[in-house]
Amino acid sequence: MLNIIVLTLFIALVVNIILKRFHLPTIIGYILTGTIITILFDLNPNNHELKEIAEFGIVFLMFTIGLEFSLKELKRMRYEVFVIGFLQIFLTSIAVFSLSKYLFSIPSVTSFVIAVVVALSSTAIVLKTFNETNETRKRYGQLSIGILIMQDIIVIPILLIIAILGSDTAISMDRIIFQTFISGLLLLGILWIIGNYLLDYFFSLVIKTKSDELFIGIIFFITIGASYLAYALGFSYSLGAFVAGMLIAETKYKYQIQADLTPFRDLLLGVFFITIGMQIDISIAFEYLHIIVLLLLGVFALKSIVIFLLLKFKEITKTSFKTAISLMQMGEFSLVVLELASKDSLIDNIYSQVFTVTIVLSMIITPIILKNLTFIADFIAKKEEPKYICTRLKEHIVIIGYGAFGKSMAAKLKAKGKMHVIIESDINAYHEGVADNEAMIFGNAIKNDVLKNAYIQNAQNIIIAIDNPKKLHMICQNLKTIVPSSKLIIKVHNEKQKELLADLELESKIIVESEEISKTIDSHII
Repeated sequence: MLNIIVLTLFIALVVNIILKRFHLPTIIGYILTGTIITILFDLNPNNHELKEIAEFGIVFLMFTIGLEFSLKELKRMRYEVFVIGFLQIFLTSIAVFSLSKYLFSIPSVTSFVIAVVVALSSTAIVLKTFNETNETRKRYGQLSIGILIMQDIIVIPILLIIAILGSDTAISMDRIIFQTFISGLLLLGILWIIGNYLLDYFFSLVIKTKSDELFIGIIFFITIGASYLAYALGFSYSLGAFVAGMLIAETKYKYQIQADLTPFRDLLLGVFFITIGMQIDISIAFEYLHIIVLLLLGVFALKSIVIFLLLKFKEITKTSFKTAISLMQMGEFSLVVLELASKDSLIDNIYSQVFTVTIVLSMIITPIILKNLTFIADFIAKKEEPKYICTRLKEHIVIIGYGAFGKSMAAKLKAKGKMHVIIESDINAYHEGVADNEAMIFGNAIKNDVLKNAYIQNAQNIIIAIDNPKKLHMICQNLKTIVPSSKLIIKVHNEKQKELLADLELESKIIVESEEISKTIDSHII
């Protein structure tokens, strides 16, 4: 087993290094790695334990996406989720079912399975790529997320229906809908109570310990606990994680949680995409290559047209087109539906194999399309949509640290009407800033994701007012790789601390603390 793990890591590294030379995403590298190791070691692509581990990549992805939202945000997006999302699934399924049954004379049950397989898109690939490129804040990103959330919800009754079709027991559709509705209310109710009455209390206890291990531990507990609760109530793991993320989005800890969780999420997503690559049967791919290519093009065309027409009435052309081609692939839940249907003999084995290869190929092609989305869309419409729903900060000041000096600088900037944002990792100082009506971000400034939420690259200056010399050095070292060091204004206690920063070769203004320090920096900025 160890030799397989070592070789898998080596193959993944080599393949991704090669792909990066051609500016191709790592997702493709992981999928190709899965295919290669399956051939080399004759592995079983349906290993249940491996799939369980890999699914937690999607769980953590959905949790971090949930952090981008809140219950208010979801309410604001009800049109995208419940109207557009539902209509996309319904209309795509109807179109595919009709073509399958009446044009190709495929039996009704098999046609139903094919219809729902085609209707679903890849949450993992679309959201991972959008997260990397910050597309989730753009209009087409929001529309895509809304549709994907609805797909995640609708997959539950789909799996229940397939399970019933494959069993001898007769259960009415009314009962399925009723059970799903009750389970959904129960899930939301439990998580809402925990989020509103227990979450903040437990987080405050952990923060007071000043232990990074405990902080990461409670994040894992909440994410996996919410996922298990959703699973126990008949829903997918990822839906529970998404709801938990939305609840935490209402708290002050969201930015720090985002930063801490990213490495674990990306690692598990890598495992997930390797298992996707393991699903490719090379012999089937070559034998039915012509059918697979035609099927792939047909799915892309059909889904793009359905989504584009749904959005065209209310959105500008480019936004509609970008959303349509972002979601034209089939996804990981399509594979789950197909696997369950095959096990219950609802779909012929050849159909199942051909669709499996087609699904995986659509997932391989998608990252390439998403990376070149704007370039492709420019052929369709020239007028660009607004880039961000929220207003991005520009030419503002970022203050790292809300101690005595940070407070003094914030007060001077506020008096002059200068826009500023404060990053603070101490919970008590954070609360002081909130009480002073300052724009506060709770998180560790060493983490890039925390800095990103302060729009650090757009800042006029970054004032670093950290007392801990080691932490100060790490923050300056990190910031040097993100922004020109000439933008940094660093406060130190004495000349010795100033000398400790000499190895970084900063072009920053480094000021030794004195009674006049606040005036000096104030004049440098204003």
